[in-house]
Amino acid sequence: MSTEIVQMVGQAGPYLTAAVVAYGTGVLTRAESAAVEATANVGRRMLQAVWHRRDEQGRAELESAVADAAEEPSDEDASAALRQQIKRALREDAELLRELAGLLPPGGGGAVTVTASGTRSIAAGGNIGVAITGDGHDVPRP
Repeated sequence: MSTEIVQMVGQAGPYLTAAVVAYGTGVLTRAESAAVEATANVGRRMLQAVWHRRDEQGRAELESAVADAAEEPSDEDASAALRQQIKRALREDAELLRELAGLLPPGGGGAVTVTASGTRSIAAGGNIGVAITGDGHDVPRP
């Protein structure tokens, strides 16, 4: 399996999960809703794109995987089965890979929420290097 497919499915995972949790099995046919957060709508659009490109058997398999993931959103096996359906579709359709990658927000990693709470706490959304809190510390020099 190509690294590109594995990477794309990994990046799409949070969107797919959000869509399945928000819409359940209706995710494959539901229209976009402004009331649903953007993450779920991206996942919904991805799942619909895959569903529309599958044959009858492929659609049935995808619907079954979505139903299982919707029924048990915290079940890693159900989530993995859904991701496997997406990978299978992507292996069979190179144009679909480009289409789904185009649906991901810039950076493709999804939203990052960082919260700092408490006196002298630090919040960082990525590698910031050295972070020191408290009194009487010297910054280490490389």
